[in-house]
Amino acid sequence: MKLTRLLFASAVMASFALVSCQKEEEATSQDAVNQKTIEQISQLGFNTNNVQRAEGGYIVEGDIFLSDSELSSTAKVNALRVGEAEQYRTTNLVQGLPRVITVSMSTSLPSSYLPALDEAIARYNAEGLQITFQRVASGGAIDIVAAPKSAQYLASAGFPTSAGDPHNQIKVATRYIGTAPNQAWFATILAHEMGHCIGFRHTDYMDRSYSCGGSYSNEGASTVGAILIPGTPSTQDPNSWMLACIGSGQSRPFNANDKTALNYLY
Repeated sequence: MKLTRLLFASAVMASFALVSCQKEEEATSQDAVNQKTIEQISQLGFNTNNVQRAEGGYIVEGDIFLSDSELSSTAKVNALRVGEAEQYRTTNLVQGLPRVITVSMSTSLPSSYLPALDEAIARYNAEGLQITFQRVASGGAIDIVAAPKSAQYLASAGFPTSAGDPHNQIKVATRYIGTAPNQAWFATILAHEMGHCIGFRHTDYMDRSYSCGGSYSNEGASTVGAILIPGTPSTQDPNSWMLACIGSGQSRPFNANDKTALNYLY
């Protein structure tokens, strides 16, 4: 199966790999990132390959936005580990449980996107978690909006706030997603971004090789703590909804390990 790097990118051009989960408008090349910033990113336990400058911060691991203030923070980033197929979370999680998180979608986006959003919401709500999602017409705690026309990613999101609120925005690029996307595929994209909004990092943080291809890559713990969930397998998890790479058009509903991680946190 053809894998696209990074998350959910489609092969728009043979030699051009799209980045998916950026938060801000556009990122520039790594040439604009100084060594001090690279060291700060490493100390927080994030991959430092292909770091890109973005408005108000940086894009790391191809899809995660770190603000300038987050980089200057001394807070330790904790991790949730599922065997060797790690489910990672950030320090900040959604608080005030049980909690209903409202999700809205901008009217500037095609109405054909709504069934995929409903499916993504249904995937979460079927798990009986202490967080549930509810679609509203506008003003949601998470608002799905159009990415800039020049965006070179499919979708983007950030992590929960220090106050315990979910990240408030997901950006989607209509020029890559199209006006009538495969519903299950797009639901996977939205569920993945919602996962970031409630504090999940990528399942394959410790080794991208089995999902994205290429050589083995392990950043090490750095300042990242790890909490092992008992009873989970110690093998790779090639079907998780939070993997960094995915085959074009593929659907990834929650697998058993994903459900264990979701239930552990929420």
